[in-house]
Amino acid sequence: MSDEQSPIDELAPEGGRRRKQRSRLPGCLAVLVALALVLGGFYFAVTKGVEFVRDQFADPADYAGPGKGRVTFQVESGDSVAEMGRGLKEAGVVASVQAFLNAAAAEPGASAIQVGFYQFKKEMAAADAVDILLDPENILKDTITIPEGLRVVDIVELLAKSSDFSKQEFQNVLDRPDKLGLPDYAEGDPEGYLFPSTYDFGPDATPTSMLVAMVDRWEQAAEQADLEGAAAELGYTPHELMTVASLVEAEASRQEDRGKVARVIYNRIENPGTAGTVGLLQIDATINYAIGRDLGFAISPEDRAFDSPYNTYVSEGLPPGPIEAPGDAAIAAAAHPTEGDWYYYVTVNLRTGETKFAETYDEFLTYDNEFEAYCDTSDAC
Repeated sequence: MSDEQSPIDELAPEGGRRRKQRSRLPGCLAVLVALALVLGGFYFAVTKGVEFVRDQFADPADYAGPGKGRVTFQVESGDSVAEMGRGLKEAGVVASVQAFLNAAAAEPGASAIQVGFYQFKKEMAAADAVDILLDPENILKDTITIPEGLRVVDIVELLAKSSDFSKQEFQNVLDRPDKLGLPDYAEGDPEGYLFPSTYDFGPDATPTSMLVAMVDRWEQAAEQADLEGAAAELGYTPHELMTVASLVEAEASRQEDRGKVARVIYNRIENPGTAGTVGLLQIDATINYAIGRDLGFAISPEDRAFDSPYNTYVSEGLPPGPIEAPGDAAIAAAAHPTEGDWYYYVTVNLRTGETKFAETYDEFLTYDNEFEAYCDTSDAC
């Protein structure tokens, strides 16, 4: 070996090129990395598979209950059970949608849950939340009954007494009647169009929504009675029929008499002066409405001379509009009056409401004398 020759040169074959000695470490490392990737992928797949199986077969998250605090939740029209579950989970009432769905699936009545507002607690057991929804008694509402025959002023007073709103707040809405949805022929006057019924107002109710609900309910009654079609057939406007309905409500105390009272009103309007009449309706309640007092107040001879288009003792025909809120039966009677030739009616018994109808003035006097005899023996007069 010469002084310039290296040990590596010695390893080169004689007469051939020198070869460098290669390390085996990189190749081994690549194998190890590949093996790690395979094993890691296997572990990931197995782990996710276990989690999937667990999620499919394990019980969904649920609170033990009984919960805490208060949560108001609204079930809206068209909500599915799944949508209720999602909403309750977002509100913190139930722990998972699946727990709610499982609890609902065990209850046959879950498909008929009623719309409305319900009160829950946070972190309730899903089954307890379903139980609340299944009972309609749990719906949060203010139930207000508006009787037939009330004037707008009376209705406002009753609404204010039965809610958290003042009379002025309701009056503010009435002063802007364009928001109420009144028919055009009402000309912005709600008298007679706030329908008497029982209403369930939720916690989100406002004076506007409450009054609108009453007008909407009137519209249902008008459609059911075919108010517009009947008005055209009878030769009146729908507003005039509503006025007749209000008079029927004021005058007829018994259901079976409503159609006859309506017929008396139409006969007097259409045939003034017939059967001894003087061409006037002569209904006491219209005078009281004109004066602004209770419609059942006993009138005096002086009252009958009160100057007002609502006073049917001095003004011919119908008053300008309804004098109170008629119900379904009175509207139906105005739209479909009983056939007959009556021009008078007299309630001969105030206790039972018995009313007799007369075609002539002499017949009327007979019934009027019967009423006077009744009053002589009764303290109801």
